[in-house]
Amino acid sequence: MLTRRAFTASAVALGLSACAKPMPATRAVAQPPAHPPLPGFYDAITDEPFPVPAISPGTLPPQHWRQSVENPWPDQPRGTIIVDPDAGNLHFVQSRDTALRYGVSVGAEGFAWSGTARLQFCRAWPRWKVPEAMIAREPSLERFSVAKGGMPPGPDNPMGARALYLFQNGEDTLYRVHGGAVARDIGRAVSSGCIRLLDQDVIDLHARAIHGAKVVVLPSLAPAGLGMLF
Repeated sequence: MLTRRAFTASAVALGLSACAKPMPATRAVAQPPAHPPLPGFYDAITDEPFPVPAISPGTLPPQHWRQSVENPWPDQPRGTIIVDPDAGNLHFVQSRDTALRYGVSVGAEGFAWSGTARLQFCRAWPRWKVPEAMIAREPSLERFSVAKGGMPPGPDNPMGARALYLFQNGEDTLYRVHGGAVARDIGRAVSSGCIRLLDQDVIDLHARAIHGAKVVVLPSLAPAGLGMLF
């Protein structure tokens, strides 16, 4: 039999239970996305005249990793180099069916170059001989002019570990395919016109390059307004 006292105590307990706030559900802590491991060829290179540091994880998107792909230009002869500035990549034609694709950074608006050239020669750890047009924009670079012998090779030289020199009709275009790129700039238009690769990639390209091969730089169709960093 429910007494008056028991009923009152039960009613109070029910009232307190109804007013109590439910305990919030424990939320799972979001984990940062894991970066896919870079291929081993982006590790540090220690057998060069100057050290080539490893590429940091997460700084180079997988679409810009060096990789073998179906050849988009099957009619081009082996050794042809084709640069697509808008896609941020360079293809080295290996056969009618395959090409090696590398990520690149290219010339910013007002500094980009396009056309067909000849791979005249290559250099390992080249000197940087600053063109007069660049010195006119940045007089502080005059100490690295052609007349003064340029900047010696090394880790601070923006040409990086290798350079491929492009000529047209026997004349130097002053444009190069070279190393020294920063991983986060790959796929972007940030340079003063030259085509930059990571040092790991330009060393590989240099080993495959064929003297006298055709080099095609496609015209950019991207909108203007990208920044420039030489």
